[in-house]
Amino acid sequence: MAPVFTNDAVVLGLLFIVIAWVFHTSNSPKPFWKKFYTIIPSILLCYFIPALLNWPLGLISGEESRLYFVASRYLLPASLILLCLSIDMKGIINLGPKALIMFFAATIGIILGGPIAILAMSAIAPGVLDIGGTEEVWRGLTTVAGSWIGGGANQASMKEIYGVSDSLFSKMIVIDVICANIWTGFLLYGANISKKVDGWLKSDTSAIDDLKKRVEDYQASIAKIPTLPEVMTILAVAFGGTALARWGADSITPFMNKHADFLDQYNLTSLNSDFFWLVVIATTVGVGLSFTKFRKLEGSGASRLGSVFIFILVATIGMQMNIREVLDNPGLFAIGISWMLVHVIIMIAVAKLIKAPFFFVAVGSQANVGGAASAPVVAAAFSPALAPVGVLLAVLGYALGTYGAILCAYLMEYVSK
Repeated sequence: MAPVFTNDAVVLGLLFIVIAWVFHTSNSPKPFWKKFYTIIPSILLCYFIPALLNWPLGLISGEESRLYFVASRYLLPASLILLCLSIDMKGIINLGPKALIMFFAATIGIILGGPIAILAMSAIAPGVLDIGGTEEVWRGLTTVAGSWIGGGANQASMKEIYGVSDSLFSKMIVIDVICANIWTGFLLYGANISKKVDGWLKSDTSAIDDLKKRVEDYQASIAKIPTLPEVMTILAVAFGGTALARWGADSITPFMNKHADFLDQYNLTSLNSDFFWLVVIATTVGVGLSFTKFRKLEGSGASRLGSVFIFILVATIGMQMNIREVLDNPGLFAIGISWMLVHVIIMIAVAKLIKAPFFFVAVGSQANVGGAASAPVVAAAFSPALAPVGVLLAVLGYALGTYGAILCAYLMEYVSK
């Protein structure tokens, strides 16, 4: 059934109303709202309310709208530049090796989760594995592995490598989108109770707290009421940098496509993705500007404006989730949930073992499962100062996506025989 509102101007207005309402109530002095937001974080509402507007309310549709494309291609790189302006590279380096350990633990969790999910479903509900008809389901699941380790480019490469039909691929997208979005919701909620989780993990959060304090102290030392020229300068830096990143991506991608056979030979298909180059160049621009006088734009609210873009992106991601698809495809949902549970168990076990902060768990996981579009969102839910950490790990995920997915494919094929 068609949504009530198909004009993106109307949809954007609704999303802004939702975001504004959430911010207004989250800052309300009323006891009800104070108690409510101690349980439900504001960013989680900005994520799930648009999903409810999609279904069951049927007011908007993520499939009909182009807003996610606009937010991910224009607002995301602009926000990355603004959030990286005040980046503290020394502080990020001082975070230590635990961030990388948790990232690789997340990757291993996804690689092992696929075959374990197949084994579990073959024992509990073997009929679920017949959804592809005569086509092997494990082939379709390779596309989920590619998406959850690297991203869209890796997912597409898995589809081609293993000859996944369009029919089976469309079913796999249900696993990918729904399960990944639900897990993102849990992570956003976890960011709100991270201190409790860190206490349970007995983790040392001193390096993260130090980075947050250094960035916040710097922001406070230069904070001022921005003038109109300063706001215009911030927007010029954000979207001028986005233009540079877009131009660079448009220039590099055709060159990479000419060498697609060579890249395929070494499983470097991510380098064919213009979105990969868009994120990499935008992040590089932001980090580069942090070493110049443009860094002082943080005092005029650069990261605050970047956070606005992030929240718009969160809302557009939320409207992509159609909860009805879970009800229509319970078997697929069971495969995805069991797969994700293996990923989560391994992450928690490793975090407990090395006493890693929950921030590293969340961002390491999302850098794999969500990629560059949502890893900075989850990182920013802990603190806007930490968003660049999510971006850097997500870029690493792009590099490893195809390799990890192929290894997962071998394992899934083996257990399917």
